[in-house]
Amino acid sequence: MQVIKVEHLYKQYQLGQVSTGTISHDLNRWFHKIRGKEDPYEKITIDNAREEKGNSNYVWALKDVNFEVNQGEVLGIIGRNGAGKSTLLKILSKVTAPTKGNIKIRGRIASLLEVGTGFHPELTGRENIFLNGAILGMTKNEIKSKFDEIVAFSGVDKYIDTPVKRYSSGMYVRLAFAVAAHLEPEILIVDEVLAVGDAEFQKKCLGKMKDVSSQGRTVLFVSHNLVAVKSLCTSGILMERGSVSFSGTADETVERYMKANADQLKPKISYNTPLDAIGNEIIKIKHIEVVPSNPFITDEISINFSFWNFSEDQETNLAFDLIDLHEEVIFGTGFKFKKNGDNLSSASCRIPADLMNDGIYTINLYFNSAEMRPLYQLSNAVSFEVADKERNYAYFGKINGAVRPKLNWESE
Repeated sequence: MQVIKVEHLYKQYQLGQVSTGTISHDLNRWFHKIRGKEDPYEKITIDNAREEKGNSNYVWALKDVNFEVNQGEVLGIIGRNGAGKSTLLKILSKVTAPTKGNIKIRGRIASLLEVGTGFHPELTGRENIFLNGAILGMTKNEIKSKFDEIVAFSGVDKYIDTPVKRYSSGMYVRLAFAVAAHLEPEILIVDEVLAVGDAEFQKKCLGKMKDVSSQGRTVLFVSHNLVAVKSLCTSGILMERGSVSFSGTADETVERYMKANADQLKPKISYNTPLDAIGNEIIKIKHIEVVPSNPFITDEISINFSFWNFSEDQETNLAFDLIDLHEEVIFGTGFKFKKNGDNLSSASCRIPADLMNDGIYTINLYFNSAEMRPLYQLSNAVSFEVADKERNYAYFGKINGAVRPKLNWESE
């Protein structure tokens, strides 16, 4: 059953000091409206792009947003800062009104948009629990039946009769989430606020949101924690410049976001002289190259290194970590170089065929002395993409796992 439907949603904001010098704009809008004409300031409204300087005082925080959410679905909403995620949740939570568009919502909504949402700072934790429950339309007896469970989950029982203005930001979030999750809303909306809590509480929150969805209730989850989005959400939408640029499964949405934000692939760096090369007074990088530059999973991959070593040591350790788009280390390896007469050292590391999974990878380099004293390190030295050459089986998603070795099977 469909519980949220958003159609052609727009939200316009005015930049600068909103209440200064806008009477003429308001009169102009009113005059166009009574004549049945289009708002004149919608024509000059610019897209929501933080990195670009515009020439208009009006910006589309949301522009033609369309999506649907079904009952029991956990929807992850991801995107860069300023993409319109929080504005979308505020409109769904009825904190602000859309400029135009239609929203259809079936069920009660509990929102946790920022620290202290819906809490009165002068009231105690106990009073705020009852206040939030009343706002959600629950009776006093219904709230009482959930009260002990809320307090136990939040872990702030010692301070439950203390005004919440004296709570730390972490305590605020603990109690606010406990209230939102336990007062049985049909739709739970959670913004990035869980990042304020500690690791133990974040784990509890993710588990609770899974429980909420398993009970047939709907969760909308905005987070920059992509691992949490993949583990919790069943579907996702990617927002860019106030619009939905992609929708699909949570895994597909996260992968699209990571690829869109990955640096341009650079499978090779090369310098002719130490004066031009990157490095420091001890280590200068001459050449790093991934061969082939666009490998398939069935290819052997060679990573070739060459560098100038101006240390007094006769041996230097070079190590590197291979890192995926989620900044997880796939593996690390190292090699001991002997110094040549011209201070130049070179070697190759070969990654076997049928080992890597498809995806985008980067290499972080670490140079150390023979006694493992750090000499130089270089993050994102080179990057490359491993592609899946062909699929001769029915499954069309990405194979699970950090690596994808071709293993031998036997059957009796």
